[in-house]
Amino acid sequence: MDFENGQVLTIGVDLGGTNLRVAAYAPDQGIVDSLVLRTRLEAGPMCVVDDMCDAIARLADRHANGRPLGGIGVGSPGPLELPAGRLHHPPNLPGWDGFPLLDEIEKRLSRPVVLESDANLAALAEYALGLGKDLGIDSFCMLTLGTGVGNGIILNGKVWHGANGMGGEAGHMTIEPDGPLCGCGNHGCLEACASATALVNAAERMITEGGASGLADLKSASASLTALDLAKAARQGDPDAGLIYVRAGRSLGICIAGLINILNLPLYVIGGGVAISWDLISESLFAELERRSYVYALTAPGRAASTGMPGGGTKVLPAKLGSEAGLLGACILPLQTLEIAGGFVR
Repeated sequence: MDFENGQVLTIGVDLGGTNLRVAAYAPDQGIVDSLVLRTRLEAGPMCVVDDMCDAIARLADRHANGRPLGGIGVGSPGPLELPAGRLHHPPNLPGWDGFPLLDEIEKRLSRPVVLESDANLAALAEYALGLGKDLGIDSFCMLTLGTGVGNGIILNGKVWHGANGMGGEAGHMTIEPDGPLCGCGNHGCLEACASATALVNAAERMITEGGASGLADLKSASASLTALDLAKAARQGDPDAGLIYVRAGRSLGICIAGLINILNLPLYVIGGGVAISWDLISESLFAELERRSYVYALTAPGRAASTGMPGGGTKVLPAKLGSEAGLLGACILPLQTLEIAGGFVR
């Protein structure tokens, strides 16, 4: 991919509850260097921001080589108030409620910083460099299924923020009214039903209730269960692991059916770690779409009302860019507002 000016350098940051990833990016080369640090949540937000800014400064000094530093893009878990750049009860960043993240970063760096939710940045990357570019689509909805569930919406080539930056929180759409407790305090959110954390929690409940002998053996053989462990077991024929993924696909299908009925966009993208198990969730996902969304039934590729839609009809696809989407989105975020970059050349 190219931009009108390839000489600028940007720094992108992906702030996660487990890892802090920072990358230096040149439009004519892509990511030229990156650092991965543990997110020291136990030390508090100020120490995490110190680690972040130190890594940004190191990469900027190391790779400037005469290139102007065009800006710094930072992706953060939400809910995130914009443009203030303040966090509000982020489920995956305990102790960060009310933290003025943007102010603290700018105070340390004295450089231009653009802050955005991590899910919006993953969607931005898919728009500029992934499925949006491949399919010629400039409006779509993306769900990222990892530790939690993020949601980004691109409308006419721009991130949809809502009234104050909190638009796109489909991860906290209620799927099961009396379902598992979510980190946000609600019961039965999509995040509590279909995230990687939710899959592991479902396995733990099955083990505790008894009868899931295969999962119990899997747990005893490893330090802790992961979604990847469960996916491997499901592919090897474990019925309980398979059922966990079927239920996750069903929950995801219920959510996307609602989004399709409301938004009528041509594309819905599934990213994050759970998306690599597309083969395990897709059948139950599409069954729910057919059952619950009359808009999907009419506009899926080849259906009665799909003619003339961008991309050939309503599509639901796994993300193209994988785990790098959020970091890439952070890297290209400053280029949206840089006059020297001239915007995206897609």
